[in-house]
Amino acid sequence: MWTRLSFSWRFAALGLAWLGGAFAHLQLAVLPDQGTLATLLGASLAGGAVAARWPHARVLLVPVAAVLSFALASAHASWRLADALAASLEREDLVVDGVVASLPQVSEQGVRFRFEVESARFGNEAVRVPAVVQLGWFSGWGGAPQDAHGRPARAAPADPLPEVRAGDRWRFAVRLRRPHGLRNPHGFDHELFLFEQGVRAVGTVRPGAVRLGVSWRHPVERLRQHVRDDLIATVADRRAAGVLAALAVGDQSAIASDDWRIFRDTGISHLVSVSGVHVTMFAWLAGLLLNAAWARAGPASLWVPAPMAARVGGVLAAAAYALFAGWGVPAQRTVLMLATVTVLQMGGRRWPLGLTLLVAAVVVCAADPWALNQSGFWLSFAAVALLLAASPEGGVRQGAPLRRAWLVLHDGARTQAVATVGLAPLTLVLFQQVSIVGFAANLVAIPAVTLVVTPLALGGVVLAPLWWLGAWVIQQSNGLLLWLARMPGAVWTAAAAPPWAQVAGVFGAVLAVMPLPWRLRLLAVPLLVPLAAPAVPRPAEGRYEVLAADVGQGSAVLVRTRTRLLLYDTGPAYGGEANAGERVLAPLLRARGEDRIDRLVLSHRDTDHVGGAGPLLDRWPVGELLGSLEPGHRLLGLASSDRRCDAGQSWTWDGVRFDVLHPPASDHARPLKPNAKSCVVRISGPQGSVLLAGDIERAQEAGLVATGVPLASDVLLVPHHGSRTSSTAAFLDAVRPSVAVIQSGHLNRFGHPVAEVLDRLRARGARVVESPSCGAWHWDGDGPPTTARCTRPGTRRYWHHPG
Repeated sequence: MWTRLSFSWRFAALGLAWLGGAFAHLQLAVLPDQGTLATLLGASLAGGAVAARWPHARVLLVPVAAVLSFALASAHASWRLADALAASLEREDLVVDGVVASLPQVSEQGVRFRFEVESARFGNEAVRVPAVVQLGWFSGWGGAPQDAHGRPARAAPADPLPEVRAGDRWRFAVRLRRPHGLRNPHGFDHELFLFEQGVRAVGTVRPGAVRLGVSWRHPVERLRQHVRDDLIATVADRRAAGVLAALAVGDQSAIASDDWRIFRDTGISHLVSVSGVHVTMFAWLAGLLLNAAWARAGPASLWVPAPMAARVGGVLAAAAYALFAGWGVPAQRTVLMLATVTVLQMGGRRWPLGLTLLVAAVVVCAADPWALNQSGFWLSFAAVALLLAASPEGGVRQGAPLRRAWLVLHDGARTQAVATVGLAPLTLVLFQQVSIVGFAANLVAIPAVTLVVTPLALGGVVLAPLWWLGAWVIQQSNGLLLWLARMPGAVWTAAAAPPWAQVAGVFGAVLAVMPLPWRLRLLAVPLLVPLAAPAVPRPAEGRYEVLAADVGQGSAVLVRTRTRLLLYDTGPAYGGEANAGERVLAPLLRARGEDRIDRLVLSHRDTDHVGGAGPLLDRWPVGELLGSLEPGHRLLGLASSDRRCDAGQSWTWDGVRFDVLHPPASDHARPLKPNAKSCVVRISGPQGSVLLAGDIERAQEAGLVATGVPLASDVLLVPHHGSRTSSTAAFLDAVRPSVAVIQSGHLNRFGHPVAEVLDRLRARGARVVESPSCGAWHWDGDGPPTTARCTRPGTRRYWHHPG
């Protein structure tokens, strides 16, 4: 049967098998050992030899391709895992010599960069550390000090940080740790992001850095930094300068967070980074110019035809642009795709476009098997496939100039409509939101950014005044984008749908844009509905569910009854514009189908508890803010109503009772530190009870025990993240939890939770759950809290920290 299949079908089967083997490898929690990998490679070679010897056995090439892909990807991953930081060296003071290997990312708090390590010492002993580490060098940012309104307060450094430039050699005193990201349902996998880029340790620079000179390495990165700095100095508008820097040198960190929010809501995020769109555009323009020049080159065009020279020159130009823009993973994938297509076109065989895409996907996957876990991989290939599937056959437009112009505009609008409709379901699958105004925004932004702003950003490298013109275009475009983003219903959000609904929705999108009769296209509607508006499970009357999010060193707990949602604290600010509200809670709320927070309880003003509140209050309807914030706090007035948290308050939602146990009303007028005023809430229902204790300390715990209020609870959110100032024996005896949840950061600088608190909890029979090893903790209420799920163990892959 294999021999009767056409070349296209046989090649398609092999390509899909290769992708399937790589995908299977990505599901591994532990990689195969060296012996197993050698066996798999040997078996694949033996199968290939059998297929080469007997034509009728060539069907074996399909499993051989899958096994070979699995084995090679696993071997690649094993080699990368071997470049790891020893656990014994974590948090130790090391001295490393090396070279700054990337464009430094500058913020108000300091600078981040990648560092190629040449040598490392622990004391007087040479030690081995990963070849590439990511370092942060911060000045005047402690994380704990706050101003009168609970905002992080920066202490003025005695000396400003010296300038860090790509290619410089330094000797740094550092503390390193293995990558450990937050693990939440539907959350971003930061550990995979670092693993894919070969970064196997992260750390901070300590006092005592010494600049050793300039190396010859990384000249492109050094040039990128020179251009970035010149651009920032030339363009007065920092927001426009950030976009220009992102398009010219790939420095996306220069874009303000407010602008990123507008770009996401209007569906143009792909245009303001060095993505496949820009790399492909650069290759196309370079190919057009080279084709015209080569055709007039005389003898050269006889040796190499102009179209072939244009294709090769376009790929080389795209690679040069991608390299200058930082050689990011999306740009690398695009260059590989373009190179693959060019090689196939030069081979003399006429390849179907679908098969060409498959070959390009196989090449990308062979070089980077982790691409299959990246949303950009699926979006880019899906966009091209949809456009190819939906494009009607046609030739060059003919007729009067006005008619030709109209037809070009018509085709452009149709192409954008196909991309918008066809990619919307995939966007819902990946991000649980889609921009309703994206069609209109992209009609304006694609030509403006791709054909005007990007050339001006690059042209400014040679002629700086072009950056001013580019900034003006960005300012005008941003005004329109802001207007679109503020339109009612600009963004459609939906809960994460089950797998069957995701498959049906993607199939429905393909059906909707195919050139088929409308009667058949209408069949896409019932396929899309389960994805766009999935049924969201909610607790029954009288029951509730609890999800303690993994936010690092901070606190954030969702409590959901049948019709209401309470959010207790919002996690920390991570420094600068990053915070748990945008990074963790917003994606989590979207994926759960939450469109409103009925009550936001902010236990106290410390930034590790309220650091994410501002973005949530800006973006989410909040019925009431309940907390112990002092009058005049910046967060007051942002919810529909504000109420002070006083002991004795209670309410019932859907048969579930909520009681505020602390602080007493009199404490608000006393000069107490914020921890002492933490709002303590007890939740009780037929399934059991939960005590959310904030950061109360010994005195407050003793006061609660003395008042005789009901403290006994099945689940305890351990006070103050397991600090030695809390969780006294008398308090734990009164609570008697079966599960103790500790929300703390991995290897945090406070040492939370301390050993004595853990010993006291375990001595009383409590099952201790720590967020660094658990990730998000989810109790759905269908069983005792000891049956609750931890996100990290259940979703662990081999690149994840063991926890």
